[in-house]
Amino acid sequence: MSAVIDLDDIDRAMLRALSLEGDISAGALGRRFGLSQPAAWRRVRRMEEAGIIRGLRMEVDRAALGFGVTVFLGVKLATRGRVSLEDFERAVQAIPEVQVVQHVLGLFDYRLRVVARDIADFERVLRRRIMTLPGLGQVEANVLLTEERRMGPLG
Repeated sequence: MSAVIDLDDIDRAMLRALSLEGDISAGALGRRFGLSQPAAWRRVRRMEEAGIIRGLRMEVDRAALGFGVTVFLGVKLATRGRVSLEDFERAVQAIPEVQVVQHVLGLFDYRLRVVARDIADFERVLRRRIMTLPGLGQVEANVLLTEERRMGPLG
């Protein structure tokens, strides 16, 4: 169950630290922010219970795994035929190269994050898998050149 809680400056600083180092211990957090280990742990636990922290995840270096190309696709569904959103979503989620599926408002209906080994591999995924999706209309591709992680409202 999540509840709205007020965050102080230490809570926000702890969130910034956790977003950069998800595996940092409560003891290390406490030392960094002048708290005891139990006090730091209680703050983290309170933020977890409120739904502010939803778990820790590992960041995988896609390029080190051989996936050197990331492409963002804007997808507009065809108006004829009216395939259900659920059918499209189910089909696109079955494509392993599609890492993120976002239903969006605007020019496109969906935004997809697709990874591939190289441009030739992306073209294969596009032709054989994405272009055969049910209800597919217009597709626009944007190749990722660089990516910078920003802290957003916590930064």
